[in-house]
Amino acid sequence: MTVAATIGGMVNSRSLSDLLPPARARVQAFLDACSKAGIDILITSTYRDQEAQAALFAQGRTAPGKRVTNAKPGQSFHNWRVAIDVVPLRAGKPVWGTTGPDGVLWERIGKIGESVGLEWAGRWDTFREFAHFQYTGGLSLAQLAQGLQPGGAVA
Repeated sequence: MTVAATIGGMVNSRSLSDLLPPARARVQAFLDACSKAGIDILITSTYRDQEAQAALFAQGRTAPGKRVTNAKPGQSFHNWRVAIDVVPLRAGKPVWGTTGPDGVLWERIGKIGESVGLEWAGRWDTFREFAHFQYTGGLSLAQLAQGLQPGGAVA
């Protein structure tokens, strides 16, 4: 997998090794199942440090660009190493559309993620995010911030 990208001191990783083991195992099962289904997946983000999260949160607010997150630093499951963002590839090109045939593809991907125990943000009522999957083991952001980890481990 790709190593963490460090830009201006910020870390936005694409590496599975930057995820906590319970999340990593489910993500690997997800990638394997997608591959078996003939779906090519690109991981665009795993772990994000606080600075990278702050930069993303600023987008569309105090920095140029479209808003891509409502999560401030510490409020994203990426900050706690239990979330990934992905995009399917069709003929080597990212498929960002979420309607028509593209929407059908995303629905297949979401179901695959759910089948291996991941939560798919494409089902969220607010700020639906088709690219986002996570495994929290039922823990809240506050519990993760206290050092609890999925599976009962403590950081």
